[in-house]
Amino acid sequence: MALRIGIDLGGTKIEGIVLESGREVTRLRVPTPRDDYEATLAAIVSVVSELESRTRGTATVGVGIPGTISPSTGFVKNANSVWLIGRPLVDDLSSWLGRPVRIANDANCFAISEATDGAAAGAPVVFGVIIGTGTGGGIVVRGEPIAGANAIAGEWGHNPLPWPDADDEPAPECYCGKRGCIETYLSGPALVTDHRRRSGSTDSVPQIIVRAANGDSDAVKTVDRYISRAARALAAVINTLDPDVIVVGGGLSNIDAIYERVPARQAWRFERGPRRRLVMA
Repeated sequence: MALRIGIDLGGTKIEGIVLESGREVTRLRVPTPRDDYEATLAAIVSVVSELESRTRGTATVGVGIPGTISPSTGFVKNANSVWLIGRPLVDDLSSWLGRPVRIANDANCFAISEATDGAAAGAPVVFGVIIGTGTGGGIVVRGEPIAGANAIAGEWGHNPLPWPDADDEPAPECYCGKRGCIETYLSGPALVTDHRRRSGSTDSVPQIIVRAANGDSDAVKTVDRYISRAARALAAVINTLDPDVIVVGGGLSNIDAIYERVPARQAWRFERGPRRRLVMA
């Protein structure tokens, strides 16, 4: 049977999985060499090599990236892993691995997976949200991913935060050159930065969430601001796309308050399934 390797190239980790006839055989996770393009290529090649060594076979390779490949240039664009921007990642990885490599936006990969056999299986219109090192989104309509003419459909992270209030000022700078992008409020680094700016604490995201659950006032206020911003950002998606299901993934998708409190601010209900999802009421 043919082996397939899928690589998730994230801002903090690179994870590879081997599939055979749709069944997981083995997987491997390594840290992402941040700010180093050549080292990132080498890390991906190393993961593929190790996975193939374990399975004693040669596999096809597909990579999900926190950005997209420009249809006009073939280079990476819109990547929060900024060291990938402007690089011919498809050509370089194909050359390093000695085989064709397919690359797609990670949020699109996530959305099509969830719409196929995950939390949104069977839903006509699905919006997949990634909130982790960055903030991305993907759209699936009747089982087909919608990439768009410029390969940026669903990229809500670089729209401005809707209905900003005094708590959202000053609008943070974004790597894209603008201020106040949704990503600068909802990503993991953004949550940590917001908490540090208001409290002076250097806590990580998990520490902030634990402190909030234990009643720490600064952490509670940080989570309150985050929930408000997430609700407003998703409201703009709902007003534009009106999806049947919004599925949330990425490291921050483990924050229970998102599912408990964001729907309460909208006409939404939440159902727990194999993965988290927000479902239209």
